Amino acid sequence: MKYSHVVLLLASLLSLPSAEAKQIAFADAWQQLLKVSDKLQASAEEVNRSTAEQEAGDDLNLPSLSLNGSYTRLDKPMELDLRDLNPLASIDPATLPPALGGALGAIPSSMFVTPFTEQDIFRSSLQAMWPIYTGGRISAAQGIHAAQVVEKQQQYQLSMRDLFVQLVERYYAVSVSHSLADTKLQLVASLTEHAEHAMKLEQQGQIAKVERLNAQVALENAKVDAASARRQLEMTQIALSRMLHEQRIDTDSPLFILRDAPSLSKLNQLTLAQHPALKLLEAKEVQAQGLIEVEQGSYHPTVFLYGNYTLYEDDSLLAKLEPDWMVGVGVKIPLLSRDGRSGKVDAAKSALLQARYTKAQTQQDLSLLVDQSYRQLQQAQEEVESLDLSLELAEENKRLRDLAFSQGLSTSIEKVDAELKLSAVQTKQLAARYRYVLAYAKLMAVSGQLDEFIGRARGEGEG
Repeated sequence: MKYSHVVLLLASLLSLPSAEAKQIAFADAWQQLLKVSDKLQASAEEVNRSTAEQEAGDDLNLPSLSLNGSYTRLDKPMELDLRDLNPLASIDPATLPPALGGALGAIPSSMFVTPFTEQDIFRSSLQAMWPIYTGGRISAAQGIHAAQVVEKQQQYQLSMRDLFVQLVERYYAVSVSHSLADTKLQLVASLTEHAEHAMKLEQQGQIAKVERLNAQVALENAKVDAASARRQLEMTQIALSRMLHEQRIDTDSPLFILRDAPSLSKLNQLTLAQHPALKLLEAKEVQAQGLIEVEQGSYHPTVFLYGNYTLYEDDSLLAKLEPDWMVGVGVKIPLLSRDGRSGKVDAAKSALLQARYTKAQTQQDLSLLVDQSYRQLQQAQEEVESLDLSLELAEENKRLRDLAFSQGLSTSIEKVDAELKLSAVQTKQLAARYRYVLAYAKLMAVSGQLDEFIGRARGEGEG
């Protein structure tokens, strides 16, 4: 099989799919991910839930109004017998004159009984209660609700940044896999030409059989590596496509290297000033302080307004005596309690200290993360620059080995070795460029400069 035919066959089997895949730039991929990410949507709903709870907490300042109804059955109606009251109760009928005693005895006993209620009592009324002083517990509770909203908002920002780094990993993994598959395909093509040439030289008696076999073995190994690179490319495309909820995605933004490295001091300053994890812990501090105020408020009295308006009552004497409405002011002063108020205050103070200590530790961890990512960025850039020189050397070495082999001045093993060295340098350079982009993405994510990375991905950086 001729070299050109082999190249076409390999290209058809191992070339990168582009016609069927949807080409997408990194900036567009990020915008799409913001819309379709279930993780972000779940985090957004957490924010919505906290916001709704905050709005519900605002109602604590409002009065409560309830419609109450009751039915009560007594064992007997409430009645008053006048003979049980003085002066009738203290009169002895035997001491009365006969005429008067006979007159009283002739009066029916039912004439002395006054019914106050029926045996079945029906009532309905409107009742209102409005707390006007609670020892600061209402305002503290509302402050806790507001801080919880901030906490959920910062958790959303953390989720978004984590998702951004994950997208960078998957997006540029596809780009690297493309380049790696191209590199392996070029190696197969070159070794195919070499194997054909080695076979002709063996037939002419210019090289030994072992050299021709070495060329063929190297070619077969290269084909295996090319197929593996193809599979790796397919897996990275599947991962990116699933992440973006697409059938098949291909990348359009290449790897890049910055002309100038970002400022480490500025990165640290931005990170410690606006990182969501620190703002989240500040919200935790506010909640803990609010909890202290809530628990301390339980030592204070509660003052409230109350009122009642009767809508319906039965037709009884007691109902006629009762007023239709009433309003007043009430106070509730806690004296002894079994809910452990002092212990709850101590627990709330410990929660406040915990949030402060955690914030201090998080500041140290973030500063360390920035320093580590920055040095990873520098190391990757140094590797790329060093490998540029190694790549130039490997290309020149391959050119000389090709020329020497064609003139019978070099062995097949030396030529194959030059091919493999060139492929290895190209692979290392791809890996270094990928690590560089990942380190840069982590720096931009931790310092909150996502737009800066997106601008570089559009082509502002130096490729």
